[in-house]
Amino acid sequence: MTSAPLPARLWLMGALLLSSCATPTHLSAPDISGFNDAVHHWRNKHGDGYARLQPDNYVAIADTILLLQRDNGGWIENRDPLRILSEAEIQQALAEKADPDFSFDNRNIYTQVEYLFAVFERTQDNRYRQAALKGLDLILTHQIDTCGGWPHTVPARQSYHPMITLADEVTSGNLTLLRTISQRKAPFTHIDESHRQRAENALQKGESCLLRLQIRQNGRLTGWAGQYDPVTLLPVKGRSFELPAIVTQETVEVVRYLMRIDNPSPEIRTAIIAAVEWIESSKFNGLRLETYTLDEAIRYDYHTATTDRRLVSDTTAPPLWARFYDLNDNSVILANRDGVRVANYQDIHHERRTGYAWYGEWPAKLLEEDYPAWLKRNAP
Repeated sequence: MTSAPLPARLWLMGALLLSSCATPTHLSAPDISGFNDAVHHWRNKHGDGYARLQPDNYVAIADTILLLQRDNGGWIENRDPLRILSEAEIQQALAEKADPDFSFDNRNIYTQVEYLFAVFERTQDNRYRQAALKGLDLILTHQIDTCGGWPHTVPARQSYHPMITLADEVTSGNLTLLRTISQRKAPFTHIDESHRQRAENALQKGESCLLRLQIRQNGRLTGWAGQYDPVTLLPVKGRSFELPAIVTQETVEVVRYLMRIDNPSPEIRTAIIAAVEWIESSKFNGLRLETYTLDEAIRYDYHTATTDRRLVSDTTAPPLWARFYDLNDNSVILANRDGVRVANYQDIHHERRTGYAWYGEWPAKLLEEDYPAWLKRNAP
């Protein structure tokens, strides 16, 4: 077998040495659930037949995260940090470090920052703290000045990449991290005051931005879109099939974020209550999304479809929500990859019907548990 170049071999040897002797066995491992979305996307494209680190081997996981971090402090999206890399993959990651591309998509960057700080607290290895601070500086630097949200991807490769992005918790995820930092909660109990103050300032700007972006429909506050123009602050489309709309899933995540704020201001209370009222008014009763198995699997670019879906009448079904609602009349928005809106669910191409969630029960737990608990905590 051809030997890997020296830098890659040295990195691999160092990582293995650290992972075998530096993981403190008496401490619990940091939570890895923040990486679930990235892992899901990786497996959709590459399958799951690969070797992975155990979650309790957090030093080795952190070393992989260090390897995958770009020189500017960012990470490319949709990587599995628990995947055991070959020497060739290590060499490739080292060669890509100077690449300026990074993305906040799919719960990226703020997740690595929090994980690295957690590993630093357990090991006191300053490499993890420095890498985490570099990622935090990147987050703070790329907050959009005009409002306080964050872009999807830098530098932009698609038209929606520079937009203020709420989809996939880009903005609310960053704000969650900044709130934890500003309050010095674990794993940021010993963060320096300069970074804590910068996080506090960015947090205030970002939360104000969320309130500014809440959509009014015929004068009534509703929910939030997935993306906004950073100048006009108007909703814009994401990918070709994601037309400008009020988006149920993103609205649920923004509401959940706002409900985690202690002693909410009157403006935040109003935003939460109005959004929940819109969610309640937008549900469908008597419909069920049925999934059935195909005779043969169909391979598409981003997933392999073994099933199909259809909407069926069912008076016993729990409430169902569309993902997208029209900004003006609240009708359901459905579309294909060509960006053309269609009238019915079955008019969506099979690839998008099986590779995208057009209907779901995203608000169910919010309405049944989270919101009633919030009302109880925040009773006048």
